Amino acid sequence: MRRVTVPWALLLVTAVLAVGVASGGGIRGADEPATVLAAASLADVLPKIDSVARASFGGSNQLAQQARQGYPFDVFLSASPVYTRALFADGLVRRPIPFATNTLVLIVPRGNPARITSVADLARRPKLRLVVAGPKVPIGLYTREVLKRLALLRILRKTVSLEPDVKGIVAKVALGEADAGFVYATDVRPVAGKVRVIPIPVRAQPSVVYEAAIATKPANLAAAQSFVIELLGSDGRKTLRAAGFGLPR
Repeated sequence: MRRVTVPWALLLVTAVLAVGVASGGGIRGADEPATVLAAASLADVLPKIDSVARASFGGSNQLAQQARQGYPFDVFLSASPVYTRALFADGLVRRPIPFATNTLVLIVPRGNPARITSVADLARRPKLRLVVAGPKVPIGLYTREVLKRLALLRILRKTVSLEPDVKGIVAKVALGEADAGFVYATDVRPVAGKVRVIPIPVRAQPSVVYEAAIATKPANLAAAQSFVIELLGSDGRKTLRAAGFGLPR
């Protein structure tokens, strides 16, 4: 008998549908858009996957807090499993599903006034203006993991601004208001002409995984399922890959 291999995304889609059938949900139809809380780093790609979803972008930690405070949403897309799994443990979302990966890079202004050519240079510039995200923001968590692996946590003392999400870091560096900042590789494309990219050593790269989770009691379960199926489907995966995201194994 010939062995049939079932595509990974198809298995996940089947699981999404099964959860909805088993637990019920909102009564509105799938023809109405889903309300999505999404990590800021997805702001450029998400409209290409679903142009009608009502998306609110921000730091995943802030969005998780909104969910805890009762903000109505159908789907939560986090840049770190920390927040989707915490909400799942508290019964606020259904089982999270990984849908994308990313990597970190260091960016500097196009003119590179601090003459930074490597991450190690950050420790050699006494007047460096570093911009990072707060320690609870996913990009901030990942940044601290990188610096810890490189034994460079001390450079955080050169931080001139703590941003609420990765887009804030990108903007500060692109405008020349900071000498350097850690961002996701996918955030470089929109400002490619305004910044330079400094690679991070492979040994220091953190595991950046994005997860999707449908709310336990979504206002529109049909729309939530439709959105997640689109995200996990072949077109959604192609769009994520074209934007520079990796895909879970």
